Amino acid sequence: MLGIIFTLDYEIHGNGEGNPYDLMIEPTERLLRLCEQFGAKLTIMADVAEILKFKEYKEENRQDDYSYDAIVDQLRGAITNGHDVQLHIHSSYFNATHDNGYWIQDWSEYDFARLPYERMSGMIGLCKQFLESLLRPVDSSYRCVAFRAANWSVSPSKNVVQALIEHGISIDTSIFKYGRRKGVVNFDYSQAYSPIVPWRVKEDDMCGRDDTGSLWELPIYSERRWIGAFLTWNRFSRALMSLRHRVGQSGLSSQQTRSHATPAGNGWLGSVAPDSQGEGWLATLLQRHAWKADFNQCGGGQLINALHRASDRYDPHNNKMLPFILIGHPKLFTKRNEKSLSLLLRHCAKHPDKFEFGTLKAMHLSLRNNAS
Repeated sequence: MLGIIFTLDYEIHGNGEGNPYDLMIEPTERLLRLCEQFGAKLTIMADVAEILKFKEYKEENRQDDYSYDAIVDQLRGAITNGHDVQLHIHSSYFNATHDNGYWIQDWSEYDFARLPYERMSGMIGLCKQFLESLLRPVDSSYRCVAFRAANWSVSPSKNVVQALIEHGISIDTSIFKYGRRKGVVNFDYSQAYSPIVPWRVKEDDMCGRDDTGSLWELPIYSERRWIGAFLTWNRFSRALMSLRHRVGQSGLSSQQTRSHATPAGNGWLGSVAPDSQGEGWLATLLQRHAWKADFNQCGGGQLINALHRASDRYDPHNNKMLPFILIGHPKLFTKRNEKSLSLLLRHCAKHPDKFEFGTLKAMHLSLRNNAS
């Protein structure tokens, strides 16, 4: 049986633009209602680095322009209704400043995995403490047990693994097999242990398996696909949004932009864009690329087919719960996307013998019980 886990990276635009109510709160509310309609649960990966900045802004300016109170209410409400909240970090926000409606980030701290250990560990500890102090008043059993790095930045792995273990986090879900980046953030996850089967990670390489390890990797489900599989209307919509809100184009004056050196944005297809690997378009068209189970960018039919391929290949006898982890963002949850996601949710609900809705919290408990 597959455990269907919807993870939601809860954040504004990557370049610091946008209103949290429009990009996070309202679409997440629609997502929560849709999931509840079919008995599904949502795991909100809250970018605490951003949320702390919204809190700081409210306290300093005595006005809640970034909807901090509504964010708190939504996260607490999600926990109360049986959903899950876990940790996501955009590390470039910790030194961010607010200027004329934009968050100017510290791009020197953009690549989480390459931060000094003490800095990384301090970020994780602060954010974990914030989530637990925020959510335990509504659920005394709440624990922050899972983490996803922004931009999937967990390579090199040694410091990340050590810092997560130090703060009692037992699950990472940043890796997607076959994924590669070369640029401001660099990684190559082509040698990851599995696209779906969880593994205990090596202390110096999250892609590798070590059955004595303390940290589990629960990968975002992925396949190697031809570029044609990436051509969906949802992905085209994402491309247009990325062009309008490119990292490094946050509405600053040219002088401000120069003084806050910003990284280049991703290509319109992310990992399959030729400039992301220094490859030409011909090579890009001929190669297979990492196709993630992204419930914003993939079609409902595509995801249903991927579920059955995964079930047939990795769980032919339905005798073990495997987490099929999907990724999404509230800022991309359009009305069109809502219709395609409804197809997937309805299909899963109709096949309870093969698919069961779950959360990262539930997987943490399952892994812990199986280990004991």
